[in-house]
Amino acid sequence: MKVKRGDVFYANLNPVVGSEQGGVRPVLIIQNDIGNKYSPTVIVAAITSRINKAKLPTHVEIPADYTNLDKDSVILLEQIRTLDKKRLQRHIAHLGEDVIEDVNQSIEISLGLIEL
Repeated sequence: MKVKRGDVFYANLNPVVGSEQGGVRPVLIIQNDIGNKYSPTVIVAAITSRINKAKLPTHVEIPADYTNLDKDSVILLEQIRTLDKKRLQRHIAHLGEDVIEDVNQSIEISLGLIEL
């Protein structure tokens, strides 16, 4: 399976504990493409449609028509996980550079690399 940074896949995130995002849901590949090529794992951010608008600086809104998802959604950059590639299911979309720039900034905020 070929995986690129910026790809959106459905992935099975179970099992989970507490407030972690779970179930089969869309995820955004945020790992670099060298890791994506050679590692059996990928770093992803969960995506949800249960939030109407981005409410945190670690949230990035994505419209449904931009991603082939059923609903407008939000990338949760505070919900970053490493997954085995075997958890990835169907490829949904590849996000454009404009959204990835927002994702990069939200990752920096989430990891404390920049101050608000």
